[in-house]
Amino acid sequence: MSSKIPRTHIIGAGLAGLAAATRLSGLGHAVTLYEAVGHAGGRVRSFHDPVLDRLIDNGNHLVLSGNTSLTAYLDETGASQGLCRADAVFPFVNVRTGVRWSLRPNAGPLPWWVLAPSRRPPGTSASAFLSALKFWRADADVVVSDVLSDDHPLFETFWAPLALAVLNTPLDRAAAKPLWPVLVETFLRGAASCRPLFAPDGLSAGFIDPALTHLRRCGAVIKFRQRLRAIESNEQRVVALNFSDCSVSLGPTDSVLLAIPHNGAQSILPGIGAPSGGQAIVNAHFRLPSAPLFDAPFIGLVGAAAHWVFVRGDVASVTISAADHWVDQSITAIADAIWPDVARAIRLDGAPRPIFRIIKERRATFSQTPRNMQLRPGPTTDFKNLYLAGDWTNTGLPATIEGAVRSGHHAAIKVDQSQQPRRPD
Repeated sequence: MSSKIPRTHIIGAGLAGLAAATRLSGLGHAVTLYEAVGHAGGRVRSFHDPVLDRLIDNGNHLVLSGNTSLTAYLDETGASQGLCRADAVFPFVNVRTGVRWSLRPNAGPLPWWVLAPSRRPPGTSASAFLSALKFWRADADVVVSDVLSDDHPLFETFWAPLALAVLNTPLDRAAAKPLWPVLVETFLRGAASCRPLFAPDGLSAGFIDPALTHLRRCGAVIKFRQRLRAIESNEQRVVALNFSDCSVSLGPTDSVLLAIPHNGAQSILPGIGAPSGGQAIVNAHFRLPSAPLFDAPFIGLVGAAAHWVFVRGDVASVTISAADHWVDQSITAIADAIWPDVARAIRLDGAPRPIFRIIKERRATFSQTPRNMQLRPGPTTDFKNLYLAGDWTNTGLPATIEGAVRSGHHAAIKVDQSQQPRRPD
């Protein structure tokens, strides 16, 4: 029996690829990680912006302590200690009326917090939260607006912000069923599963750099600026990977794990079943004259074009989900349109619009319609040594950070299982 350690070639150093690489390294596999650009992280990264002269994140991501796959990844990479854990409090403001409130899940597994008026949106009843059961019963072809109409008492103040954040698709097109596992893993488990996790020094420092350090320490090979152009295969296995400037031949026990966006995977594997289309997200970053008096790390906006504002130091970062309507507008038009509501939310009402940076992501996620949800493939393929990962694969979750990490773990398990009979004694 050969003593050679199987090597897994992972294509894509986003969170799915990093999670798979970390898990496989921990299981004793030799790993080579390839990334098409000069940095890891995909949509989860930080960079110094010369306009603002500040470190900013490419986009805003709200992750919670109930994201069990993500927290396992953070533990494996040694990144957990570098994150801040906030209280399970979710502040909101209606920018039209100025009314503010906070959702405050209680400790313990039973969601009795909905019984307390001080813990739920004003003017809503505890019975309105029973509408969550409709998502449990939703069929695969049902959209969110079929389950809850826009005149539902919690639609504007809870369901719409939640659904847009996790599905990034207009609610008259977004599949309803994927919301249920999100609720089960977070809000229905109480405050311990709803604590927001923040990276005080940016997403790269919090989620990406520790993984790269850990992988190098484990002996993984990491290669940047290696864009996969094609794969070579026989009827059963992938035998070579063709990159822009080189070709890599695979050994008889080697595996390939493709952890790139769905459109890239379809170009490499034209016959693969996968979701189609893309959905935009627009992020705006405003450098404030000074750190605001606003005393929370984030706030949800109701009645505004933007949906969430995150504050770190003197930078307010804003997210517009399902933003196809915005991506063709000028950056100045976007900034001017959303700034008054942002200023009101962080208690700077009337302040002049500061300098800004707008980041448009035209295909931030696939369009999470019922049909596309049913087209998501699992981690295995028709090739015995080729596996898939990415938030677009079938994880049982929407296309979120948690879904991306979980996909990497699912694929890593399949790779490891395929190698078990070949391992040396």
